[in-house]
Amino acid sequence: MIRILFIRLTKPLPLPYLWQHILLAIPRIACGYMLTSDFGAAKFGMPWSPAENNLGLFETAFWFPNDVAAFGGIFATFPVFFAWMGAFSEAVGGLLLIFGFQTRIVSFLLICTMYVATFVQHGGEDLWNKLPGMGFLWVVLFTAILGSGKIGIDYLLTSKTIANENPI
Repeated sequence: MIRILFIRLTKPLPLPYLWQHILLAIPRIACGYMLTSDFGAAKFGMPWSPAENNLGLFETAFWFPNDVAAFGGIFATFPVFFAWMGAFSEAVGGLLLIFGFQTRIVSFLLICTMYVATFVQHGGEDLWNKLPGMGFLWVVLFTAILGSGKIGIDYLLTSKTIANENPI
């Protein structure tokens, strides 16, 4: 049962042509790179985080929980948890998007993060300030539905299953 659930969450949707998989991989890899190298690394300790941020591995920037608490509601009740989850989903989730590993699960985390960034953090601002979050949100919506495609670890993990079984 767990194996079938893993396969359903991991197996990318089959597309008939290789060029479709390539076109699917380009925005996934580009957005993953931007998320992990810039957006996430600035607030979450990764080996490539800027040295001036003084972050240990998997450490959240000291200012980020205060920003999250300012959103109010449940964010004010658990600001450290939501700050860590948001920063983790950007930094580590972006890295996993690049490799196409557990793409749907990572996409779900990023959908939640980008929704909050777009409509809560920048909710009262003009459209221009919402565009980065909205752009990432649109890309991860597609990857949540389609998966990684053939250009990703998810396909390699499920390729024998795709050829030999049909669990869905």
